[in-house]
Amino acid sequence: MKREYSIYRTLKLLSKQRVALVLQPGNVWVIEKALPDSEEHLENIQTCLMRGWVEILNDSVPTGQLKPDGSLPEGELFQKKKHIYRLTDGGWNAIHRSHMLAILSVIATLVGIAVTL
Repeated sequence: MKREYSIYRTLKLLSKQRVALVLQPGNVWVIEKALPDSEEHLENIQTCLMRGWVEILNDSVPTGQLKPDGSLPEGELFQKKKHIYRLTDGGWNAIHRSHMLAILSVIATLVGIAVTL
């Protein structure tokens, strides 16, 4: 359960990402609330990818970080390459727990039918 909750939290963090602005030239996206780089998030994203909850939107995008004050770093702007992921309908259903609600409604219906008989 702890691992599944960790995956759920990563999906929630992924759903909160947004493009703050697009820098020109080159159409460089500045993403607010991006997922922090950690081994746990990488494993969770790969699990979600395997389950069909996320898909790769852009492959091998040059990535860098702004300074804590929001300014551009000196020297090399991009340090590594990462994928940009997007949630699929299955991912949104996992966040909103739609599958669980459907199962509970079927169980409640069956219990109601059994009680009336």
